[in-house]
Amino acid sequence: MSQTEKYLDLPLEEVIGDRFGRYSKYIIQDRALPDARDGLKPVQRRILYAMHQERNTHENNFRKSAKTVGVVIGNYHPHGDSSVYEAMVRLSQDWKMRNVLVEMHGNNGSIDGDPPAAMRYTEARLSSISAELLRDINKKTVDFIPNFDDTDFEPVVLPAKFPNLLVNGSTGISAGYATDIPPHNLAEVIDAVIRRIDKPDVSVDELMQIIKGPDFPTGGIIQGIEGIKKAYETGKGKIIVRGRANVEEIRGNRSQIVIDEIPYEVNKANLVKKIDELRIDRKVEGIAEVRDETDRTGLRIVIELKKDVNGEGVLNYLYKNTDLQVTYHFNMVAIQDKTPKLLSLHNILDAYIAHQKEVVTRQTQFDLKQAKDRSHIVEGLIKAISILDELIATIRASKNKADAKKQIVAKYDFTEAQAEAIVMLQLYRLTNTDITSLQEEAEELRKRIEELESILASEKKLFQTIKKDLKQLKKTYATPRLTVIEDEIEELTIDIDVVVASEDVLVTVTRDGYIKRTSLRSYSASNGEDFAMKEEDHLVKQAEINTTDKVLLFTNKGKYVYLPVHELPDIRWKDIGQHISNIVTIDKDEYIIDLLPVREFKEEEYLIFFTKNGMVKKSELKLYEAQRYSKALIALNLKKDDEVVSVVHTKGYSDVFIASNKGYGLWYHESEISPVGQRAAGVKAIQLKDGEFVVNGQVFDDLTEPSLVVVTQRGAAKRMKLREFEKSSRAKRGVFMLRELKNKPHRIRGFFVSYENDIICFKTESDEVHQIFPLELSTSDRYSNGSFVIDADTQGEVVAVWKQSTYEKPFDESLINSN
Repeated sequence: MSQTEKYLDLPLEEVIGDRFGRYSKYIIQDRALPDARDGLKPVQRRILYAMHQERNTHENNFRKSAKTVGVVIGNYHPHGDSSVYEAMVRLSQDWKMRNVLVEMHGNNGSIDGDPPAAMRYTEARLSSISAELLRDINKKTVDFIPNFDDTDFEPVVLPAKFPNLLVNGSTGISAGYATDIPPHNLAEVIDAVIRRIDKPDVSVDELMQIIKGPDFPTGGIIQGIEGIKKAYETGKGKIIVRGRANVEEIRGNRSQIVIDEIPYEVNKANLVKKIDELRIDRKVEGIAEVRDETDRTGLRIVIELKKDVNGEGVLNYLYKNTDLQVTYHFNMVAIQDKTPKLLSLHNILDAYIAHQKEVVTRQTQFDLKQAKDRSHIVEGLIKAISILDELIATIRASKNKADAKKQIVAKYDFTEAQAEAIVMLQLYRLTNTDITSLQEEAEELRKRIEELESILASEKKLFQTIKKDLKQLKKTYATPRLTVIEDEIEELTIDIDVVVASEDVLVTVTRDGYIKRTSLRSYSASNGEDFAMKEEDHLVKQAEINTTDKVLLFTNKGKYVYLPVHELPDIRWKDIGQHISNIVTIDKDEYIIDLLPVREFKEEEYLIFFTKNGMVKKSELKLYEAQRYSKALIALNLKKDDEVVSVVHTKGYSDVFIASNKGYGLWYHESEISPVGQRAAGVKAIQLKDGEFVVNGQVFDDLTEPSLVVVTQRGAAKRMKLREFEKSSRAKRGVFMLRELKNKPHRIRGFFVSYENDIICFKTESDEVHQIFPLELSTSDRYSNGSFVIDADTQGEVVAVWKQSTYEKPFDESLINSN
């Protein structure tokens, strides 16, 4: 055979598929997932069995961990010593295991995530409850298989006299499967097993009267009884686990938060560090100091607060933003019949009960055989003592032991086993008293055999035996519940004053989406000049607002972005802002049309949207208060080619004015627009002809008489009084606002309701930007085209118009209405 013929020519995907399949099978069955019967992974089972075989048990002295690890690796588990030692250490950690299975002397790690001392320094032995997992293993109660090198045998599963899978839980990740089974209270689980035996059709609700829910070794509080019920019914569910904390009053009108229990599997050092980082980064106001005062008496984290700070508010913030409150996901996967399965509470209890039936049956069969064998021997000894002299004579006349046995069997009708016992009989047993003790033993054995046979003959008796054993275990090892269970998940509301230092700032946003907040000090230092932005860009809105407020940004595509002001980047007046796409994702051709500052989302306040195609939509402002705001949200539904031209805020009693590019204006009261839901499309605002579109929609208080200003593409600007128009109703054609020209008719590029401090800016085709002060324009009637402010023939037509509003007073409600 040539060198090349020795090798198989196989496709790579076939080889990888086959090898990975085998590897996955191994990982699933023999590494990461626990057995449904004894709740142990193979490495844990091998550690416990090795310690048991070495007599390294709770009644004996501690022994070096390295020795145990060596035995486990050498005899049963041919893997790295560190992985075996880590598994062994975890079995000894009382913040991971509800009932520790290994006792350890020395540093076995900590809740802070500190590593344990090396195995050459620590000493270990089995805990007393571990003996219950291994009890009667020598009575052929479980199957044994050859170890990896066929030099010894190891158990497939342990007898597990208590339901370890639920008591200590399990966590692991394998190929395609993961498991998360929380620890439970031993007494509750034992009671549930007994109830399931007594009443096979017991419901989850009934079982939950017994097993209240998980019982974590770290205590804490569980919220969400529905999540527990779902997990017990299906194997999957979600609960909230929070640490136990109290707000305590201390001297000087101050308070402190004291945490004495943290959620299961949370690293305490990381939690303390995170809370301190919140203090340093000023993410939460009012924390003066964070101290870890944990000592040998117990866990204690102290968060000292500044004067007059709301302790409950800070605590709620910590629950929401740190691991002081976590979500625990049940995923109760275990190996049953050599297969990974998602198990309900009933399935787990049934798997354990079936296992105990088999274990106790096999144990009873073993005990019965032992008792029968001994009874047979005792029977022979009693008979032998009654014919002692003849026996002695026969034995003395024999050549050797084998001959003596042969003679005894032949002459006196003893069995081989009885003959062996007779020849091995010691002389001191031939006293007078021995016959009575043998008869007593025979009687005891008879009763024992009867009892064992009755257990094997009756399933009821078998279950009684299992229950009796479990009750004894409960009596010996039961401990009070550590975790408190609350029915409902508390909705965490955080007072923003707790989180944010109250400060007045300037918020600016440009059309291209550059947003920033600037301190009033930076603004003053620049005298409000030299605002940084790109050449083609312009300022859409500038508002003085508080860091505890919110802003809503609206785009032309009918989306909006909800942003708490304190989360906006703090950038100097002379520096360019952060682009909105760094905060949320928006489309390339999407731009900002307005910014709305909001202090509170009050009832009876509305947003009105005007679209290019002549639609209008009114919705309650409170619908736009977002809980999650990591992406742009839908403000209204638009048809394909439509877009939003303006958004205004009203209190329900404003007037509306809409202007089209062809010079038509329509004025009516907002009560004609019925409020609709957040995502609705709206109704017709104005009647448009072909090629006509809405330039802008504005609102104004019906008690004021503002000026109406238009700017046309030919560079003409015109100011009109409201009294020039007649109030009409929604969806009408409106009235003409310009003089019709046959050649080069004026088309409106910009339309605004104007007030005293407004400045209107416009840009021409040649990229020149000009400003006009509307109130400096003389008033005109509806039938004029105003006055030219630029020469469109030389400077190019007007392509964009916008209003620049400046606010010199702190944010208040009146600011919202001045659009």
